[in-house]
Amino acid sequence: MLRFSDMTSEEIGKAAIRCAIQALRKRHLAEEGAHAPAINALSRPLVAQGLEWKEKAEKLELELQQYYKAHTRLSDQLVTEIAECREAKALVQEKEELLTNLQIEMSQTREENLQLSHDLEEKTKALDLLISENQSIKAQLEEIRIKLIKTESENKELIDRWMLEKMNSAEKLNEVNAMYDYVMQQFKMSSIEQLAKQQVDGVVRQREAGYVDHVESTIPSYCKHTIQSHEGGCAAILFQNNSDKLISGGQDRTVKIWDSNSGTLVSTLHGCLGSILDLAVTHDNRSIIAASSSNNLYVWEASSGRVRHTLTGHTEKVCTVDASKVSNRNLVSAAYDHTIKVWDLMKGYCTNTIISQSNCNALSYSLDGLTFCSGHVDGNLRIWDSRMGKTISEVAAHSQAVTSVCVSQSGNLVLTSGRDNLHNLFDLRTLEVCGTFRASGNRVASNWSRSCISADENCIAAGSADGSVHIWSRVKVKDNVWVTIGHSSIVLYNSISPFYKNRSKAKSGTLIAV
Repeated sequence: MLRFSDMTSEEIGKAAIRCAIQALRKRHLAEEGAHAPAINALSRPLVAQGLEWKEKAEKLELELQQYYKAHTRLSDQLVTEIAECREAKALVQEKEELLTNLQIEMSQTREENLQLSHDLEEKTKALDLLISENQSIKAQLEEIRIKLIKTESENKELIDRWMLEKMNSAEKLNEVNAMYDYVMQQFKMSSIEQLAKQQVDGVVRQREAGYVDHVESTIPSYCKHTIQSHEGGCAAILFQNNSDKLISGGQDRTVKIWDSNSGTLVSTLHGCLGSILDLAVTHDNRSIIAASSSNNLYVWEASSGRVRHTLTGHTEKVCTVDASKVSNRNLVSAAYDHTIKVWDLMKGYCTNTIISQSNCNALSYSLDGLTFCSGHVDGNLRIWDSRMGKTISEVAAHSQAVTSVCVSQSGNLVLTSGRDNLHNLFDLRTLEVCGTFRASGNRVASNWSRSCISADENCIAAGSADGSVHIWSRVKVKDNVWVTIGHSSIVLYNSISPFYKNRSKAKSGTLIAV
């Protein structure tokens, strides 16, 4: 059987009408069945009462007609009530749909409210954290401001002391110059004129700050070793401090350590992901640093050959690097991203980033460990304070790009080389030119051609594009240039050991010891 819940409103109405009609019919048949025996029984013997029974039959027919009319009226009323019920059900459905939508909206609103409450709580916590950080930063800023004021005061005192020391040095130099003039007047016509000049020059050096008595340099006369060092070319060489061990780096992404006395390979350092463009070694020879074309710096432990740090931060290839000459933790590097970075080797991160208006090709730390020199593409030599990241002084060193900067071991002189094929020697205290060295056959090959100065500051060495190495003497006035030949391609790098054994590096990857 069908349940009312499974039927529509119209079907329910029709079913109700059918039930009502069936009920009336049953009632009519029941009444006819009830009166039929009596009528039949009485109709035979009671003909006389026929009229009465006829009247009763007519009354019953009239009642039946009334019943039919009532049935019709009830049917109409039932149809009307069914229509009203249908309308009421439609209205109830609309109300239910509206109620469902309102419940869904209420649920969404409740979820949004919870999310907003959660966001408000997080933002409140973030605001509290920012407020605490802001207070901490304000406190740090105040401490830094106090330190800055104190540092400025100390800097002013240092400048005053430096000016006083400079004046004293100038007076001493004047005395030495007067003595030099006197000696030259006494011996200029004699055969020992050159000896007198050397003696006076020695007096000057001994009066300068940072003077160390080095073995007198001699001009090399023959090639001692020829070493095939790196596949693809050798890019940088240097000696360990107070050692005959030679370090080289090249296009094959390796750093090699050589015994310069025998020309044999001591060890090879691996781990660099790009070509090596420059090298540096710490003051105690424990760490070797390489500047790489992979935009990184690599720091090896010299004893174990293990990579200690990979210094990242430059966005272009790192073309030059130098380590402090008095500390084992300070390092400076420059890349073609217009930045110079100062590093802490103990912690392995950058402590200062300097934005330079011109790309830097070469770097060299001063003897004080606090300042360093840089040579730039615009031809200028700049001196920086590594702590403050500010330029202390600047001079136009060359008419074209500076390719090399080398501070002498006394810390008083700095040698620069440029694409104008000149090699200038400056006094770091005054930035005045002490000498300019050139030769007709000497041509600087690239922006990374390196020259060097001997430990006693008497000889200058620089490679040339024709594969030769030119050596100048500061002592001799005439015939002061020597040329050594041994490379088949351009010479990019020179290094002189403290014991004065000149090493040169050619683009072909060959090391020649002379």
